[in-house]
Amino acid sequence: MTVRGWILLATVLASGIVFLDSTVVNVALPRIGRELPSSMFGVLEAQSYVYTSYLLTLSALLVLAGALTDHYGRKRMFAIGLAGFGVTSALCGLAPNIELLVLFRLAQGAAGALLIPGSLALIRSAFEGEAQGRAFGIWAGASAATTIAGPIVGGILVDTISWRAAFLINLPLVAVALALTLIHVRESRDDAVTGGFDWPGALVAAVAVGGLSLGAIYGQQRDWRDPLAFAALGLGALAAVSFVPLMARRRRPLVPLGLFRSRNFTVTNLSTLLIYGALYVSSSYLPLFQQGTLGYTAAAAGLAGVPGSILLTLLSTRFGALAGRHGPRRYMAAGPALMGAGMLWFARAPAASQAWLFVPDDPASYLPSAGYVADFLPGQILFGLGLAVMVAPLTTALMASVPARYAGVGSAVNNAISRVGPQLAGAVIFIAITSSFYAGMAQRLPGTDTSAPAFRATFAPLNPPALPGTPSPELLRQAALAREQSTQSFHLAMLVSAGLLFAGAAVNLAGIRREPAGGEPA
Repeated sequence: MTVRGWILLATVLASGIVFLDSTVVNVALPRIGRELPSSMFGVLEAQSYVYTSYLLTLSALLVLAGALTDHYGRKRMFAIGLAGFGVTSALCGLAPNIELLVLFRLAQGAAGALLIPGSLALIRSAFEGEAQGRAFGIWAGASAATTIAGPIVGGILVDTISWRAAFLINLPLVAVALALTLIHVRESRDDAVTGGFDWPGALVAAVAVGGLSLGAIYGQQRDWRDPLAFAALGLGALAAVSFVPLMARRRRPLVPLGLFRSRNFTVTNLSTLLIYGALYVSSSYLPLFQQGTLGYTAAAAGLAGVPGSILLTLLSTRFGALAGRHGPRRYMAAGPALMGAGMLWFARAPAASQAWLFVPDDPASYLPSAGYVADFLPGQILFGLGLAVMVAPLTTALMASVPARYAGVGSAVNNAISRVGPQLAGAVIFIAITSSFYAGMAQRLPGTDTSAPAFRATFAPLNPPALPGTPSPELLRQAALAREQSTQSFHLAMLVSAGLLFAGAAVNLAGIRREPAGGEPA
């Protein structure tokens, strides 16, 4: 294998474990809640913190990590991130209680923040032209594959060994990636660095991204009844608004505002906000609807998305190479449009769609049902194909739009947007779905107080009703109406998602242009 091949392998392994740990832990949460003691949290609260603490620091520190990468050296910071991820993974795997596990997950997310922009910056410096597009395609496909494999790998490790193995599995992967980095990667950095690092800017950026992410996540968890969620959103918004004038006044800003003079950089980040907001809707509400409303098993809901994921994994490299050869514009417009068409297909799924269930004693139940083939499979194919067409070209356009000296911070800004956008879109759509569901139920059940806590404890959008063991005929009638109303609320979410995707396609079609590798001067 060539040196560039080893570098690509190191970056794929490093980013892969970051994406893997955002999903592999999900299936381990029930076992963690049962086996680890906690003196501060309830079981469900503890499970939530184990998951969200990692995502919070990972998102909040991305911009800081990208700037550190350019300032102090990409190889150095990448290696530090790998070592830190290995150490914190070991600490997570050995944690004696929930409180320490949450603390170690916060540190693990911080280490992971160094690896995402670092991996893209190393690819940007090692590859050029069509080879660079192909490399970004491999990176995107591998990231998708690890995200898909996360729940599967986690389930096997938890069932056969222990939930601790879900963290300890990172150690050999980190060791290989770190060895490849130290042996094959050449150091590179922003050669124009003068003066100290912009720590005030880093603090404001972390508060902006972290506050918006925390507020959106916590608000949905608490059904927007906790003032802490609004306080976090307000603090994040205030920091975000103050970030631009702060950067304009800084002599050596964390994020040079001149980067946004590149038209492709600005357009790509705007479309990322729209497209990744739609991705959150599809990844969250589609499986919830399939399980809670249609009765799919968890395994069936997971397998229902496999066809689209396979297309992404297999085709990302091809479209990345085509974007490197012909320019990214046409692919960045066609991809979201195909994804939007997939969302429109999901928006026609009926409440009576036959569920794809698994019955251990019936081998025939492992085959897709007619309802799945008609109502979901075409949408999954369209969505997966569109994602494969879009992901690598978007990354290619982004990295080509910034000068090489700002590769780390440029990729970090985009990654931060790709994480904040979904949380904010999810928060808005959560409110829309909830309002739509209870307003519809009030019309279907005249005289019923749908705002009463007892009613809302029984009926929730997209979720199965919490009925007693022998429900009355009236409760069964209300459950049937709730299923129909949940379907309408799901249609609303899919239509909003499609609108975001078509808007992203239009932004890319109108705004992206082919510009020289290395971007415009910033």
